[in-house]
Amino acid sequence: MPKQKTHKGMKRRFRVTASGKAKHRSAFRGHLLSHKNSKRKRGLRQDGVVDGAEAKKIVAALRPCS
Repeated sequence: MPKQKTHKGMKRRFRVTASGKAKHRSAFRGHLLSHKNSKRKRGLRQDGVVDGAEAKKIVAALRPCS
């Protein structure tokens, strides 16, 4: 039986925390930052946490053996 492989696209976009949650980088932070105010950009610095059914799919794709 072949081994399941980690999904490489998800590996680049998400990280699994020690407690098993999926973290992602905030959107709207890549470019066109000059017109966004400092408060908004500062808020976008924090990583977001995925919840619900999507989180289970992401964790399963990143940890295929579990």
